[in-house]
Amino acid sequence: MGCDGGTIPKRHELVKGPKKVEKVDKNAALAARWKYCALSTEKLRRPIVTCDLGRLYNKDAVIEFLLDKSADRPNSEVVSHLRGIKDIKELNLTDNPAWEGERRNTKGDRYEDMHCAMFICPVVGLEMNGKHRFCFLRTCGCVFSDRALKEVKTEICHKCGDPFKEEDLVVLNGTKEEVEKLRKIMEEKRAKAKATKKSKKSKFSETVSKPSESKENPESTETVFAEGKTSTENGEDRSQPVPGPSGSSSSSKVVKPLAESGSKRSIQSMEEKSETYKSLFTSHSSAKRTKAQTSNWVTHTPYHF
Repeated sequence: MGCDGGTIPKRHELVKGPKKVEKVDKNAALAARWKYCALSTEKLRRPIVTCDLGRLYNKDAVIEFLLDKSADRPNSEVVSHLRGIKDIKELNLTDNPAWEGERRNTKGDRYEDMHCAMFICPVVGLEMNGKHRFCFLRTCGCVFSDRALKEVKTEICHKCGDPFKEEDLVVLNGTKEEVEKLRKIMEEKRAKAKATKKSKKSKFSETVSKPSESKENPESTETVFAEGKTSTENGEDRSQPVPGPSGSSSSSKVVKPLAESGSKRSIQSMEEKSETYKSLFTSHSSAKRTKAQTSNWVTHTPYHF
C-alpha cells in the first residue's frame, strides 16, 4: 500500500528508531530562572522577594498564594515550605543601566542579547543573568555577586552599611546540593524557634501558678495579729500577738486598731466628697430657691368660642 505516484520512501521514513532525547537550551533555562517568577511564571517586576532556599518570586504572587492556599495553582510545590510573610525577604537590587526592558525595539530587526539582565552587582558590575553566582543578605536584603564578596572581604554591607555574618549569606538560584543545604539550615532554625517558644510558655505557666498557690495558702505569707494593745510613751497603740493556750499566736481573731481609725476617716472624707459632688447638680438642696426668691406666676388660659 502506498508508494504510488512514483514516490520512493527512505529508510528513516519506514523504520521508526528510538526517540532522541530533547535537550533543554541552557540560555532559555537561565532566563526562566533569573527573569521569571518561580511561582506564577510571569516576568519579574518590583517588588521582588526570595525565600530561605534562594528562589525569586513576585511579591504579589506570593501574597495571593498565602491568602488562598486551597486553590489549585501550578508550581505550588515550589512554595510549599512558605508559611507566612515572615518566610520571605524583599531584595534590594541594583538596576542595570544597559537594560532597556520594554523600550527596546520589538520589530524583530534587532539582535536581542539573552544574557543582558535587569540587575547587576553594585560592587563589581556583573550582570545577574545566571552565569555568575549571586548571594543576598538576610539582614538587609542587598544582593551582591560572589566575586565581590571574595575580593572585598568585610563584615559590613557594601550598599547600606549594615553589619552581617557569614551565616546571613544565602545563594540565589543555587544548585541542587546548595538548595538541600539551605533546606537543612531552614529546618534547624524552625526547630530552634519552636523549642524557644515551648520554654517561654513553660516559664510563663510556672510564674502564673506561683501566685495562685500563695493565694490558696495565705497563712504562710500574711502575719496574723491577735487582740492585744500596748501603750508606748508617745501614746501610740501598737498591736502585739497574744499567745494562745498552746503557746502559739491565735490566727482566728485579727484586730487592727490603726486600720479601724483609718477606715473612719476614710468614710468621713468620702461623705464630704459626695456632698461636694452632689452640689454640682441642680437637684441639690443648695441649688434650690427659697420661697422668697420664687415669684408667683399667674397663668390665664383664655377660651375663644
